[in-house]
Amino acid sequence: SANSISGRAGIALRFALKQIGDRYVFGAAGPVRWDCSGLTMRAFEAAGVSLPHSARAQANYGKSIARNKLLPGDLVFFGKPISHVGIYLGGGKMVHAPRPGARVKVVSFGDSLGSKRFVGARRL
Repeated sequence: SANSISGRAGIALRFALKQIGDRYVFGAAGPVRWDCSGLTMRAFEAAGVSLPHSARAQANYGKSIARNKLLPGDLVFFGKPISHVGIYLGGGKMVHAPRPGARVKVVSFGDSLGSKRFVGARRL
């Protein structure tokens, strides 16, 4: 469970999971409305890590992680160019703020998330 994950990853993941059910609003970064990078930015801010409010820019932070080495709390990125980010939960799932009209939730992903391909992950 997310409660057993230590360090920054655990803090960020627990922050994001607490926002489940909140609405997606483009450009929003809390406290009750989010877009994808606003959620990840605030989650890691809670853990003492400063990130920009941009999925593409966040992909330049931390170190690159292969998909088969993902750990809970890693940022996962989608789209070419990168246009979406979530926080890996484990078991092929992530928590994210999906799109307008949707709410923050946990989803499974594989090689892609809808039409957006998985393009990489970063560990902060």
